[in-house]
Amino acid sequence: MLRNPFTKALWDARRAILGWGMGIGYVAVMYTAFYPSISKPAFASALQNYPEGLKKAFNIQDMTSPAGYLGSYVFGLLVPVLLAVFMIIFGSRAIAGDEEAGTLDLVLAHPVSRPRLLLSRLAGLATAVLFACAVVYLLLLAIAGPTKTSAVGAGHLAAMTVQLALFGMLFGALTLGVGAATGRRSAAVGAGVVVVVFGYFGNNLAPQVHGLGWVQRLSPFYWYLAGKPLVNGLDLAGCAVLLAVAVVLAAAGLVRFRRRDLAV
Repeated sequence: MLRNPFTKALWDARRAILGWGMGIGYVAVMYTAFYPSISKPAFASALQNYPEGLKKAFNIQDMTSPAGYLGSYVFGLLVPVLLAVFMIIFGSRAIAGDEEAGTLDLVLAHPVSRPRLLLSRLAGLATAVLFACAVVYLLLLAIAGPTKTSAVGAGHLAAMTVQLALFGMLFGALTLGVGAATGRRSAAVGAGVVVVVFGYFGNNLAPQVHGLGWVQRLSPFYWYLAGKPLVNGLDLAGCAVLLAVAVVLAAAGLVRFRRRDLAV
């Protein structure tokens, strides 16, 4: 099994995948459990007094509805940011980690090409994302009754987690691609952090500045959330953009990885 670069990548990262997946699921459950208290009329009245700019900056929607609460507090900030961090760490190690450790040339000394190695590591990232998102979906589905969020429905919750998976995969492809192109984990991590920070604030703050509304469409958060999948179901346009960007980033990294000399 461990001669296959895909299964070896999963085996080597098994504890991280399990830990991050369960950790992200725990955070989702913990914040979902607050909904019965927050959905009370007193909190809704207090929320109406919040400045409109503040609500837009933190993606605060109708907190009294299950979809609004989950879209704001669970899927709007904490869960996607944690998933992005997981993918930044995992993706930056996928190629650049081995190269900096001096083991990548040993891996490539076996009958495995550079494209096959990169695609195998990319498949490992996809598997890790799917595992984490499946944990979130199943846990939230299991507690939907006690937390009074069952009105969202299994289908719309599934749509949200599909878009969450594509959002996470974009960051995995970004850091994998940058790491493969440069051979440096620091460059991959830096690229991922910049996109997370500017993507979040570009999505939430740019529309409030006159003339900068177009910046919002450059943000992964926009294509992940704009279609409101918890209310409207799967946003095919958003899914297509996230997937296309992930493919382009991975492909760009592969082109550079095939041509450059490895650090030894």
